[in-house]
Amino acid sequence: MSQPNLLAEEVVNLKGSGIHSESDRLSGQQSMPPAAMSGESIVYMAKEWGQETTSCDFVFEQLARHNRVMWVNSIATRTPRLTSARDWKKIFSKLKLCFGGLRQVGPSAWLYQPVFVPLPFSRLAQRVNRRLLCWALRRQLRKLGMPQPQLWFFQPNGAFLIGRLDESVVVYYCVDEWTHFAHLEREKVEALERELLQKADVCFATSEPLAASKKRINPNTFLALHGVDYERFAQALDPAMEIPADVAGLPQPVIGFFGGIRAHVDQELIVRIADRHPEWSLVLIGGAYVDVSALHTRPNIHLLGHRKNQDLPGYCKAFAVGIIPYRQTEFIRHVNPIKLRQYLSAGLPVVSTFMHEAQRHSSLVTVARNHDEFLAGIEREIQEDTPRKRRERSSAMQGETWDAKVAALSRTILRAKAGRGDLREPGPAGVRVEGPGAL
Repeated sequence: MSQPNLLAEEVVNLKGSGIHSESDRLSGQQSMPPAAMSGESIVYMAKEWGQETTSCDFVFEQLARHNRVMWVNSIATRTPRLTSARDWKKIFSKLKLCFGGLRQVGPSAWLYQPVFVPLPFSRLAQRVNRRLLCWALRRQLRKLGMPQPQLWFFQPNGAFLIGRLDESVVVYYCVDEWTHFAHLEREKVEALERELLQKADVCFATSEPLAASKKRINPNTFLALHGVDYERFAQALDPAMEIPADVAGLPQPVIGFFGGIRAHVDQELIVRIADRHPEWSLVLIGGAYVDVSALHTRPNIHLLGHRKNQDLPGYCKAFAVGIIPYRQTEFIRHVNPIKLRQYLSAGLPVVSTFMHEAQRHSSLVTVARNHDEFLAGIEREIQEDTPRKRRERSSAMQGETWDAKVAALSRTILRAKAGRGDLREPGPAGVRVEGPGAL
C-alpha cells in the first residue's frame, strides 16, 4: 500500500526535527551547491526522530533535497534500566511507531521505525532484533527502489549491518565521544565503535579532538565542522524581527542560552552569574534532562523549555550575550556546539568555556577557563558590543552554511564510493589538506 505524503504533519509540526517546511527545506527548490551528491540512495541510521535538533537533522535536510533518504530510528546503544521510567517510555513509544512502519516525510525522504522484540534484557532477543532489522531494511529498500544504498551511521552500534544491504559505501558521522557518556557501558561502546571505524569507508568527526582520536583507527577520517542555517539566524539583525512575548518584558540585559540542560551544563556557573548580577535576566531555552532545582531558586533565571528552531532568531534578538556554560570535562573537550555558529550568525557576543571550536573562533568569541573569566567576559561584552560588531560577527558566518558543509563531505564520499586512494579535499593550487582535513 502506498504511503500518504505526511510532510506537513511530520516535518513542520514534529518538535525538534530541525526540518521546517516543504518549501524551504525539502522541496529542492534552492540551488544545489557545486559537486554535491544527487540521485543517491541513502540508509540513514540516526537518532530518534523528533528529538532535540542536532547536526543529524541538518545533514538529513541537505541530503534529502537531492537524494532518496530513509531515516531509520536509532537502535539501542545500551541495555535499558528496569527502574527508569524514561527508558520504559522510550520502549513503548518505539512499539507504537512500529505499527506505522514506513512513513514518507518529504518528497524523497522516509522515516522507518524497525519492528523489534520488546525484550531489551535478553541477549537472544537482541540477536533476533538484529536479524529482523537486516531483513526489514532489505525489504524497505526493495519497496522504495533504492538499490546499493550508501549506509550512514550517526551512532556507533550498527556495524553488524555492513555487508548485508549491498551498500555502495559506508559512512560514520561521529558527533560525540561516545565512551564518555556516563549512562553507556564504556567497554562495550568502545568495542562497537572500533568495529564500525574499521569497516567504514570514511569517517567524519565534528571536532579536532574527535577527528584525531578516530583517525588512529580509520585513516580516512576527516574533520567535518558544523554548519549553520545562516539566513535564518541572521534575521536577528533585522529591525522587523519581533522579540517573543515571553522575553520582551524581562529586565535588561538578557543573557541567553539554548540547548538541552544536561550534566555537562555548569549550573553552578549559571547560579553564580545570577547571584553576581541580580539585575540581569538569564534565559535558558531547551529541555531539562537533569535536576535543575537550583536554577529555579533564582528569580532572575528563566527556564522556558523547548522552543521551535525557527523561533530562535527572535530570542537571539533579545539576548545581549549568548553563553555556552559547559563544565570542563573530557567529554566537553571533544564537542563542537552547533549553537556557537547560530549565536554568531545572529550577531551575538559569545562567551564560552574553553573548547577547541570556541578557541578556533577566538577573534569572535570570549573563551573563559574559569568562572571568574566567564563573568568578566560577559561584563566586557555587554560594555563593548556595538551594532557594527554584530554585523561583523554575522558576516563571518556567511560561508559556514550547512549546504556548503554537506557539499564538501559529499565530494569525499563520492571519491570513496569510486574507490579512489586519496580522499582528501584538494586545496588551493592542488594542495591537499593534511591530517584530519577540515571539510
